[in-house]
Amino acid sequence: MGAVKTKRMPRAVREQQMLDAAVRTFGRRGYMAASMDEIAELAGVSKPLVYLYLNSKEDLFTACIRREAAALTEAVRAGVRRDVPADRQLWEGLVAFFTHTAQNPDGWAVLHLQARTHGEPFASEVAAMRAGIVAFVTQLILAAAREAHRDPDLPESEVAGLAEALVGAAESLADWANATPGVTAREAAATLMNFSWSGLGNLMAGRPWSPPAPAGAAAAEAPAAAAHEVSG
Repeated sequence: MGAVKTKRMPRAVREQQMLDAAVRTFGRRGYMAASMDEIAELAGVSKPLVYLYLNSKEDLFTACIRREAAALTEAVRAGVRRDVPADRQLWEGLVAFFTHTAQNPDGWAVLHLQARTHGEPFASEVAAMRAGIVAFVTQLILAAAREAHRDPDLPESEVAGLAEALVGAAESLADWANATPGVTAREAAATLMNFSWSGLGNLMAGRPWSPPAPAGAAAAEAPAAAAHEVSG
């Protein structure tokens, strides 16, 4: 009898296997320290096969960034129901974000730590992902603000900065949560909700916080007010 031939693994499956190994290696060792030999060994393939499929270390890292960015974006979008109140939408988006980053710590390290610190074209890939998430959060807050203010023409600029700040806080908190034993995704989401929603809730209710007048302006206003009282 002849030797039994094993079924050849489809290219797409083999490629994902290589990307899995690469994300783990890049996430734990860093882009510079990671070697193609190590990635190939972890994937159970030869190094020439990795090069055949993914061309170079730079192309492999870019492919990892794109895959992890798409997965994170999809997780956040899929986690939000549009038929619930604004605070629930934000809560669900945050839970989805922290759940994904907790379940995929190597992927998050690739996106937030590695890709941003090794220049182009990697930083641009992550910036595009982040811009998409910021835009999504902006629309969530904008829709709620327009409904609360009964103003369908409320400009996006009114909430764009809030979305940017919220995403930045979520990114930093994800790093902290992944590095702190025992912190769950729901606890991380609740921390950020407690930090942000009181301010967002006041904005929705038309009670935004306003900074005090500069000291110089206040001093100038006092004599003017006194003079007005005397003349009156």
